[in-house]
Amino acid sequence: MKIGELARRSGLSAHTIRYYERIGLLPYADRDGSSQRDYDAGILTWIAFLRRLKATGMPIREMLLYADLRSRGPSTEPERRTLLERHRDRVGQHIADLQANLLVLDTKISGYAGSAQGTDHNDAGTPTRERNPAGKRAARPR
Repeated sequence: MKIGELARRSGLSAHTIRYYERIGLLPYADRDGSSQRDYDAGILTWIAFLRRLKATGMPIREMLLYADLRSRGPSTEPERRTLLERHRDRVGQHIADLQANLLVLDTKISGYAGSAQGTDHNDAGTPTRERNPAGKRAARPR
């Protein structure tokens, strides 16, 4: 399949596909008689996995390490597993942090829903203070 078709089917831009090739995330494509890239459909599975790694926040350097290990074959499976386990732990912690943040938001929203009188709900206990607009400051003695 040509790069345009791969871009359409993978959801990546042709520019991103070329970039991923250049840095080593994707293997270099075979070339047809007119020197155009010609991809095997099997690359779609690999791209889908890379997109998941990226979506879950794996740094590109770790994605590159994983791709390199993968290219070296089955003997690197223990290293790949360790890399993915560490990433999974970070993703799990991030999910826990997001859930805690969601709870705070839900609590805050509930507080606003119950305040028909417009009670002052000070966010996160932040003190409020009046500020003088620019040009309206009191003169200081010299």
